[in-house]
Amino acid sequence: MIIAMSAMVFLTAVIGLMTLMARINHARSGKINPDYFKLMDGYEVPESIAVTTRAFNNQFEIPLLFYVITVLYLFLMPYDTLGFVLAWLFVFSRYVHAYIHLTYNHIIHRLVAFLFGFICVIIMWINMLMNNFF
Repeated sequence: MIIAMSAMVFLTAVIGLMTLMARINHARSGKINPDYFKLMDGYEVPESIAVTTRAFNNQFEIPLLFYVITVLYLFLMPYDTLGFVLAWLFVFSRYVHAYIHLTYNHIIHRLVAFLFGFICVIIMWINMLMNNFF
């Protein structure tokens, strides 16, 4: 579980660096007014900034549920095979989702990757509840 969590942190860090580099490069080249970053509003932004920013923000939405449930697994069910497999499937889905988002950005493909990961994390929660509280 800790390695799966670390893989998610690594993905977040890589996308965060991509976002930062896109912002710096566009600001330096004059493609965006640096004042945009004060409130993230008021200016037209290049697509690469919008996409990387959104991909980065995505890493703090559903993955939050993943981080919480994996910590619970570590303490309450450290040897649960289903949880372990689902954790890695979730991580895989997030890498696929990020790849789609940051490359060709096909909405249906991205939705499928998102739903697959979302279902994995929800099943992890259900499994945890079923094994510990019912």
